[in-house]
Amino acid sequence: MTTLRDLSPGTTATLTSVGGTRSHRRRLLELGLVPGTPVRLVRRSSLQDLLEVEARGSRISLRASEAGLLEVEATRG
Repeated sequence: MTTLRDLSPGTTATLTSVGGTRSHRRRLLELGLVPGTPVRLVRRSSLQDLLEVEARGSRISLRASEAGLLEVEATRG
């Protein structure tokens, strides 16, 4: 299982599942992070706790713990 948190910056992947508690899952789904969506890890913060993700033409900042709830399948490096 690979999560969004495990990807290197610049990697594009397809979201395969969204985990977490009901409230976390709902928040991520409302942001457009639904299974089947292509996502790209743009960059990580210097402390590695925040990640900038591009999905559906928008850029979203996620905590590393939230990114760990998103299972992905890498499509290219």
